[in-house]
Amino acid sequence: MTLVNPQTSRPEDVFQDFFRSYQADQVGSKYRKRLAQVAVNNGISLVIDFDDLIAFDPALARSVTERPDDYVGYASSAATAQMRVEDPEYAEHAGRIFARFRRLPEKRALRKIGAEDMKKLALVEGIVVRTTQVRPMILKAVFRCRKCLEIVQEEQSGDLMRGPGPTCPSCKQKTAWELLEEQCKFKNTQEARVQERPEDLPPGQLPRYLDVRLEDDIVDSARPGDRVAVTSIVRAEKQYVGEKGRLRTFNLYLEANFVDVVGKETEVVEITREDEKKILEASKDPFVHRKLIMSLAPSIYGYGEIKEGILYLLFGGVSKHLPDGVSIRGDLNTLLIGDPGTAKSQLLQYVSRIAPRGLYTSGRGTTAAGLTAAVLREKTGGMVLEAGALVLADKGIACIDELDKMRPDDRVAIHEALEQQTVSVAKGGIVATLNARAAVLAAANPALGRYEPHKNINENINLPVTILSRFDLIFLVKDVPEPENDSRMSEHILSLHKTKHTPEEAPFPPDFLRKYISYAKRIAPVLTPEAVKELQDFYLKMRNTTGKEAAVAITPRQLEGLVRISEARARAFLREEVTVEDAKSAVKIMSYALYDVGVDVKTGKIDIDTIMTGKPATVRDSLGRVMAIVAELERETGTVEEKILTAAIVEREKVTDGEARRFVGQLIKEGMIYSPKEGKLKRTSG
Repeated sequence: MTLVNPQTSRPEDVFQDFFRSYQADQVGSKYRKRLAQVAVNNGISLVIDFDDLIAFDPALARSVTERPDDYVGYASSAATAQMRVEDPEYAEHAGRIFARFRRLPEKRALRKIGAEDMKKLALVEGIVVRTTQVRPMILKAVFRCRKCLEIVQEEQSGDLMRGPGPTCPSCKQKTAWELLEEQCKFKNTQEARVQERPEDLPPGQLPRYLDVRLEDDIVDSARPGDRVAVTSIVRAEKQYVGEKGRLRTFNLYLEANFVDVVGKETEVVEITREDEKKILEASKDPFVHRKLIMSLAPSIYGYGEIKEGILYLLFGGVSKHLPDGVSIRGDLNTLLIGDPGTAKSQLLQYVSRIAPRGLYTSGRGTTAAGLTAAVLREKTGGMVLEAGALVLADKGIACIDELDKMRPDDRVAIHEALEQQTVSVAKGGIVATLNARAAVLAAANPALGRYEPHKNINENINLPVTILSRFDLIFLVKDVPEPENDSRMSEHILSLHKTKHTPEEAPFPPDFLRKYISYAKRIAPVLTPEAVKELQDFYLKMRNTTGKEAAVAITPRQLEGLVRISEARARAFLREEVTVEDAKSAVKIMSYALYDVGVDVKTGKIDIDTIMTGKPATVRDSLGRVMAIVAELERETGTVEEKILTAAIVEREKVTDGEARRFVGQLIKEGMIYSPKEGKLKRTSG
């Protein structure tokens, strides 16, 4: 390969030589093939890999980063000239071919960009948090003189449009100009805001952001929530105060040359051939499942079942799209309820770091708009949508800590995201439905500080049943003193502090675990007939526990959860089919969660209504019978004496005086009965 010296040759010629000769074979060079593809796809830009340019001519590559305004123009001219050689007809139709550079060797941290970077080419990574509408910008304005109808063309630059001047060059008279829009030349423009990624944030700092200007064919190439690497020229614009005043400080912004979306799917993690070989090797180990669980948060002692549940949440089930337009979610939602100091927050923080795309937020400082989407007013007066945490976690995992501390009106915002996996907004003239295909891992504390084992779940947690019923797995993390367990736990914690290492080495390091999860998510396991039968048998057995009047032990929502867990377990083994073994494990972990949470503490039986309605069937039946007693006494006396009612409940229901009073209190709270006078009670209707 002969290098052309840029000092003696025109830069356009050097670029053209690069396009013609780089990695050439019998069919043509790499970039001649790319130009042919541009013509086939009706495109207007040629993407150049920067490492190719460095290999071809390092001095030219340096000039592109130092003086992009000139050299990007030279590259575009060379690409256009080469296109005239390759496909003259298409070159005529397209006009100009733009040169777009990607994969610059050096990434520039968003917060480090300053005055020294101005007018240079930089690669900046971040998350898109906001995009405006695509707006056409005028490049060449065509005006017509209203007196002599002379047509004048005016090239446009800057923010404001310029006219040809007060006098017409043809008739030499003062005139008014008319803009002919249909003859003007426009280009598409859009503004996006890119914010620092959470993992790049220095401790205690607020995330910084920069506005990015997108033009021509790269508009709409990224949506809010996408992780992007933007090759851009750093520019500054004047700041104004009031009508005339100009400040000495300028605003920095990025003029995008190329946008590489790295986070559209879960495969944010790059998996090399070598990694793939290691992953497939690891999956053949019969104990891979146990190793995966042991590798999950090794610094946190115990919690085998909970870690297994979180592992399934990381792998996730398979989402299905039915022909009638209905989508069934594949992501698992898991809730951890536990006493303080049981490492719930640590688990959540760990999962947000290990997930290929994870986001952590805590309940008290979180609003509905921050979780879903906010509608903000733009500089130009229009409204724009800014993505919240659940939208940013699309195709990833959203970890919400302190779910019970959120304000109830803010908490309602996650209902839709938990089941439908969308976020709907209707504000300020914007009606939109955004994707929030995220698995939710949430943590909450019991209402009274500690979990009361003799009370049902709805009395233990400050969470509405509408949210509880949307979680596939609910785990209780109880802090119960057990000498043997406490001894091992204390050894584990003290060893961590002493050696700064986990006592037992994790079988898979975090980096490999992330790659393994990413790789497994490409597989879509299918249920085998044996697995279907196993799940169906469990479902029917739970439904048929006792007759029609009995508690409902399981609902179709839990059955769908079982399918998702089975698929996630098959993915953990990198299997294409869901086996009986996967189904049995799913049943086991679902039973573990139900026995802890969905149990009617009075009878000791599983009753899913404790989660679904907040009241087990026994309580509902008792309340129904109490209402019958109220109706009976009411017919005799008109209003019911509270003392007489309590005595009647104690006698007929065989309960204590305290329980009878609690039943009456519950009915008053729910508005079934009211007190017209002190000590008297009456039904609200009838």
